[in-house]
Amino acid sequence: MRRVARREVLHELSSVDHAVYEAIARVPTPVLDRQMRRLSQAANRSVIWLGIAAGLAAFGGGAGRRAAVRGTAAIGVTSALVNIGIKSLHDRPRPDRAGLKVPIGRQVPMPASRSFPSGHSASGFAFAGAVGHELPWLALPLRFLAAAVAYSRVHTGVHYPGDAVAGSIVGASAGQAVTSLFDRTGRPGPVAAERVTRRSPR
Repeated sequence: MRRVARREVLHELSSVDHAVYEAIARVPTPVLDRQMRRLSQAANRSVIWLGIAAGLAAFGGGAGRRAAVRGTAAIGVTSALVNIGIKSLHDRPRPDRAGLKVPIGRQVPMPASRSFPSGHSASGFAFAGAVGHELPWLALPLRFLAAAVAYSRVHTGVHYPGDAVAGSIVGASAGQAVTSLFDRTGRPGPVAAERVTRRSPR
């Protein structure tokens, strides 16, 4: 009974996932299409995140360099986890953009890899979490950008919404794991250092 119920739940969630994808595809958004296409392509191979990391390393001082290392490490771990691990376990095909009538003007090249989960979403949230831990003032802007990248993958038709949500969760978790590992083995971030200072006798 439990297996039957679980299959039914997964089937219904998949139906909702497809319905949301189709709803997004039906809404004409020519201006947004161009922006989402550019953002999605900018995130290919994590170029946008590696560019931010390079800027932090060059101009962010010691904290910026530590944040860049953490963010880059988080991307590496997350990419391996998603592309080598999770995608090999879930044989979900990519959306049928032609059949679901996704507008040509918003489309980007369809990846050959499996659809679940979204690697772009995972890398973005992993980077945002790792860098945001070291530089808290960047946490919100980077998470907003990561969310925009995740949505762009749905808007351009290469992922279902569920792929983007799952990828975001995986990335955030992996980023937190990498951050915890650095905290245990490396130098403390600014938050940890502040706590140590407060606890130390003057």
